[in-house]
Amino acid sequence: VQLQASGGGLVQPGGSLRLSCAASGSIVNINVMGWYRQAPGNQRDLVASISRAGSTNYADSVKGRFTISRDNAKKSVYLQMNSLKPQDTAVYYCRTDLIVSTGGSLYYDRWGQGTQVTVSS
Repeated sequence: VQLQASGGGLVQPGGSLRLSCAASGSIVNINVMGWYRQAPGNQRDLVASISRAGSTNYADSVKGRFTISRDNAKKSVYLQMNSLKPQDTAVYYCRTDLIVSTGGSLYYDRWGQGTQVTVSS
């Protein structure tokens, strides 16, 4: 069971990016999915999370600019980032708190590999 993130890149202030994260493996259920970010010298912080039912939670710094969504059939989570600011520059990681496999195995606290987002003119 793995998470694979993609979609990062270099964008000018005010621009947009869409991050994607897909889970692979024989998966029956994924609980909460989320995006975290870590800038150099900083701790890794929650950006947004979404439950399997679609309830969302956002960091105050991204409210109104970022939108998290998920496609349970595709075992994927997305982060639409608009009105990007230089302070959004960081490595972005996807995470899920619990994955249940078809064999009944439980996988806790799984992280993707991270994707770099750089906001600069």
